[in-house]
Amino acid sequence: MIIAIDGPAAAGKGTLARKLAAEFNLAFLDTGALYRATGLRVIRNGTELGDAQAVAAEARSITLEDRENPALRDEASGEMASKVSAIPEVRAALLDYQRNFANNPPDGFSGAVLDGRDIGTVVCPDADAKIFVTASDEVRAHRRWLELSAKDSSVVEAVVLAEMQQRDARDAARATAPMKAADDAHLLDTSNLAIDAAFDAAKQYVSNKM
Repeated sequence: MIIAIDGPAAAGKGTLARKLAAEFNLAFLDTGALYRATGLRVIRNGTELGDAQAVAAEARSITLEDRENPALRDEASGEMASKVSAIPEVRAALLDYQRNFANNPPDGFSGAVLDGRDIGTVVCPDADAKIFVTASDEVRAHRRWLELSAKDSSVVEAVVLAEMQQRDARDAARATAPMKAADDAHLLDTSNLAIDAAFDAAKQYVSNKM
């Protein structure tokens, strides 16, 4: 069983993916963390974004420690993740890792849930269930602002909104694996849904697919 969860930042896809993995006893992979880890390595090592091979080498060098670094949630890591994800060589470097996880889940799991931006269209186009999670720009920006302002009270919500819209546009416009809903994906708008209601809707959809 492979479940693909796609969508823009702060739509709620990560939370839903984790809850679905727990509900159906499946392995979970946050593919965004792979790109954030790559971006963080680029920042910390001073790697030139214009050197595609060097950035791809950073992607291939990701360790478990990199994937679990708390700095991955920083806004700078998210911004850089969006930039490195537009590099075809980086996407190629991480594609095999993601597909292998989906087709050969670790720790004896019989399936996997992957969340990202191109899981249903590129990474796992034959996934058993596909959900594209979305929400209005304003709702997503407010959710992200609440998360960031808990750590830094100087964060301005309007700036978060503008940066999010820029990132969305970049992710949707990239030539390689743009962010978009698969033709056969179930669209789930969480703008006016609490997490429990969103999870119930996603769980019902997956149950029907099973």
